[in-house]
Amino acid sequence: MADTFQAPRGTRDILAPESERWHVLVARFAQAARQAGYRPVIPPMFEELAVFQRVGESTEVVRKEMFLLAEREGESRQALRPEQTASVCRMFAQHRPATPWKVFYSGSNFRYERPQKGRYRQFDQVGAEVLGTDDPDVDVEIIALAWRFYQQIGLRQVTLLLNSLGDGEGRAKYVAALKAYFDAHLDALSAQSRETLAINPLRVLDSKRPEDGEIIAAAPRMVEHLSPQDGAHFDRVRAGLDALRIPYELAPRLVRGLDYYTRTTFEFASGALDAAQNAVGGGGRYDGLVADLGGPAVAGVGFALGVDRILLACDAEETFGPPDSAVDVFVVATVDGTDALELTDELRAAGIGADRAFDARSMKSQMKAADRSGARLALIIGSQEQESASVALRPLRLGGEQQLVPRADVVARVRAMLDAAR
Repeated sequence: MADTFQAPRGTRDILAPESERWHVLVARFAQAARQAGYRPVIPPMFEELAVFQRVGESTEVVRKEMFLLAEREGESRQALRPEQTASVCRMFAQHRPATPWKVFYSGSNFRYERPQKGRYRQFDQVGAEVLGTDDPDVDVEIIALAWRFYQQIGLRQVTLLLNSLGDGEGRAKYVAALKAYFDAHLDALSAQSRETLAINPLRVLDSKRPEDGEIIAAAPRMVEHLSPQDGAHFDRVRAGLDALRIPYELAPRLVRGLDYYTRTTFEFASGALDAAQNAVGGGGRYDGLVADLGGPAVAGVGFALGVDRILLACDAEETFGPPDSAVDVFVVATVDGTDALELTDELRAAGIGADRAFDARSMKSQMKAADRSGARLALIIGSQEQESASVALRPLRLGGEQQLVPRADVVARVRAMLDAAR
């Protein structure tokens, strides 16, 4: 008996109609990004390991979650991408495009973590990045792009959480104050947080472990340590969001899950999902990342939105359902399959979605297939229609009665009926 294979743990097969909804969502995001002046980029699925190590040695992504490829003699170690911002920054460092460089992307990422609802080892994101300017208005624009996208797909229970991590001397003073605070409460921290503290005190703020909650809640806040320059930057971001009437909540413990963030950080949380898994996207500034990858010292800001979580939120809010069938017409031919072959091809060449049955099925079987296809019209060619060089047009999801149309006029008549129904 042959082996039965299943999708690897942490992955899943996405079939229609969910796969159709998936593609429409990505296309809608691409349209929104293009309208804001962003151009698409397609990063490689894997990079040199060192590219992703710049994400931050203290992050779970680098320490525990990357899929490493087998080493080849004479080649540097490589890894499947766990996220795409680092790849975009590597692209900028390599190709040096004109600035500001406004780009968007979509595609799969890979992290070796415990699978759960809305979290997989292979997961897709859409995202946008702007490189080459530290203007706080760009922070506002990038946040607004994501916010308007959520609105366009019908999500209404999304909250924007906002923070600033500062940069330079102010950030260094904050990290020192944070470390001193956690050192004073070392015995109360979890073993994992004590380990993280030795690498990067900011990462302790990201802990969701219950034993760390009370200590983290009383920790010093970054907004109290911002330099005048960083404070002015954050004030401008907040003023810009207010001007666009985009509501937000200040989240002084928000540090995100990657070490490269500076200044503005933000996260979108869905009130329709469980609190433990309610993040549907987020991002922030990463002004030093391009330089870390061998490029010029340019600023950067961007976000990534999780496709799986977004669709779960859409389900919870009962919005953005599967798209209508792409097939407008189903051709039913009971005499000669050549009739169906030619007519289906003619319809498709005219830009009309069309399908047909195969294997010389009966009229009853083909009509059932026509109904399952979601088509709005069935075009029937039986022996009588073939002899009279005509086609019977039977409405399935349109009003009206069945009518007989000359074969030469079918495409024009179908187009007129579909246009009238739109």
